[in-house]
Amino acid sequence: MQIDILTLFPEMIESVFNTSILKKAQDKNKFQYNLINFREYTENKHNKVDDYPYGGGAGMVLSPQPIFDAVESITKEKDSVPRVVLMCPQGERYTQKKAEELAKEDHLIIICGHYEGYDERIREHLVTDEISIGDYVLTGGELGAMVVADSVVRLLPDVLGNEESAPQDSFSTGLLEHPHYTRPANFRGMKVPEVLTSGDHAKIETWRRQESLRRTYQRRKDLLEYYPLTEQDKKILKEIDSKEVK
Repeated sequence: MQIDILTLFPEMIESVFNTSILKKAQDKNKFQYNLINFREYTENKHNKVDDYPYGGGAGMVLSPQPIFDAVESITKEKDSVPRVVLMCPQGERYTQKKAEELAKEDHLIIICGHYEGYDERIREHLVTDEISIGDYVLTGGELGAMVVADSVVRLLPDVLGNEESAPQDSFSTGLLEHPHYTRPANFRGMKVPEVLTSGDHAKIETWRRQESLRRTYQRRKDLLEYYPLTEQDKKILKEIDSKEVK
């Protein structure tokens, strides 16, 4: 996978790509990245990438020319059109499902904005996706771009050490993940559930399923609304609900 990020502050992102799982993924040649400062593409004699909005109002708006030219310089020799992602508070809420969708692509271009917003022609004629990582406002799109890149790269084949890690993560199954424990089995009188030390893998899987449903019910009940529950799941949730009521 190739990930190109258009940003006015490439130094914000550099260290993230050269640390932890993202660094290991590069070492395995699972992806490569390029940070493009789109200020280098401006035709403005003062190197400005923004201007006052037509009609007046507060703040400055990113001009279309530098961003269009930067994207076109990346794609001009490409046989296929990459996904062009605009980091924007007006975009669709980012989810694990979206990460899984983007992880199937060969090439992503992510645009990081600043100031008051983007010239609307960037949205209408250049990007394929608009993404928001939450209902709050950040100084720029760099933090969001790092979130998207990290969540996508870890889903690429052979990036994580354990092939089962990503599919079992919270949200990957549609539910929150079950609790985890490690050694020692008894820490300051706080004991690991006996089922996890029993060696009975069938019982362990049943317990994990129950706890995943319980945690989702308690913390993110909204995720259960469209989740395809089995009859056994419904029975477990009914028991959980009856205990919660008490």
